[in-house]
Amino acid sequence: MLRWILIVVLVLLLAAGAGAGWWMYQNRADPVPAGTPARPAAATVQPSIVPVSSNAPAPTPRGVQKALATPLKDPALGKLTGEVSDPLTGQVLWSQGAAEPRVPASNAKILTASAVLLALPHDSRVTTKVVLGSDGEAILVGAGDPTLTSTPVGETSFYSDPGHLSELAAQIKRSGRKVTSIAVDTSLFTGPTMQPTWDRRDIEGGDIAPIESLMVDGGRIKPSEEYSPRTTEPALDAGRALADELGLNSPVTEATAPSAAPEIASVQSAPLTVRVGDMMRYSDNVLAESLGIELARATGGEASIEGGSQAVLATLSKNGFAARTATLVDSSGLSYSDRVPASLLDELMSSAAGDGQPKLRSLLDSLPVAHGTGTLSDRFDPKLTDGAGWVRGKTGTLTGVSSLTGIVQTVDGRVLSFAMISGGTSPADARPAVDAVVGALRDCGCRS
Repeated sequence: MLRWILIVVLVLLLAAGAGAGWWMYQNRADPVPAGTPARPAAATVQPSIVPVSSNAPAPTPRGVQKALATPLKDPALGKLTGEVSDPLTGQVLWSQGAAEPRVPASNAKILTASAVLLALPHDSRVTTKVVLGSDGEAILVGAGDPTLTSTPVGETSFYSDPGHLSELAAQIKRSGRKVTSIAVDTSLFTGPTMQPTWDRRDIEGGDIAPIESLMVDGGRIKPSEEYSPRTTEPALDAGRALADELGLNSPVTEATAPSAAPEIASVQSAPLTVRVGDMMRYSDNVLAESLGIELARATGGEASIEGGSQAVLATLSKNGFAARTATLVDSSGLSYSDRVPASLLDELMSSAAGDGQPKLRSLLDSLPVAHGTGTLSDRFDPKLTDGAGWVRGKTGTLTGVSSLTGIVQTVDGRVLSFAMISGGTSPADARPAVDAVVGALRDCGCRS
């Protein structure tokens, strides 16, 4: 046995020696021939955002008209009104019925976003607080922030960087105050909680909730799901969620907080630009209405759905936009009573992309990317049309209405703004047709 062990060890040693010799042979340094250039340095990747050139070739009206001629023939477009502009020059390159006020669907949110960005500090936040009433009653005071969330800190919420009910509960516990019950104060908002032309079935469908000054997760029953059914009692449900965090079993009631009541907890929303971004990327109707009311309060208007829509139009008019041509009964575009011309939508987008209104520049960041993010993630299929990755736009969809407003970079590097409103056909048919119109702008230099 010992003999066989020695033989095996000897074989392994010989094999190892042979392997080492082969490795040394393979990796020996051969002499470099004279005159050989030095080895170049390894390439490095330095990703950066490079602005488009202001000297990119400018399209012409004739070139744009020629590029759009074929896709505009698609009957799936139904009745289409629209406009295309060059933000650098302000020139309208193409227009078709653009002055006619049409049902904009969620493209109305472009008006809301533009107005709040023009009038409010971009870093402004909404503070939700809890005050101590009498007999151990803690009052959760609504401040108009629907992004307040019932999800624990560290868990995903639908909204970006929201305030947490769990943090309010933790602060209440740290305050040392004895709390035996929860009440909710919704006195900040006035007027109806639902616009009369809205369909109440949209609450169950996940498109809207009664607009109250106190809500959690935009009224979603399932906090992280975009199309979750919404609650019919947003404020009371928020109070119940806080009561659960505190381990209280008493009924949640409604109350008005005394002006001198001591504050025992507070949390803040994300900055305005973040909330506008959430509203635009996911076309969130509840957040749009709340932002409209936030604008109304800041500009001296009524803190209501109607007051918000009036504040949006008044703010745009004050800043030189042709908002008197539009009619809004809400700030979200959920109502068929809203009317907005494509020319106003394009004017706002062109101003954001050009040098007209620096305060609107962040609006561009909030737009979904074609075939990439938000409500455009499943549109601009590269197999069907151009524009994926090069178009950013706000969608709008109601039965019989398909709208799209945004910007597109042409193959020559020129950024164009556009607004398209299609009506009278199924959105399932109209949206690919609208995408093809906008995709044609990406595919052309449009110079002849």
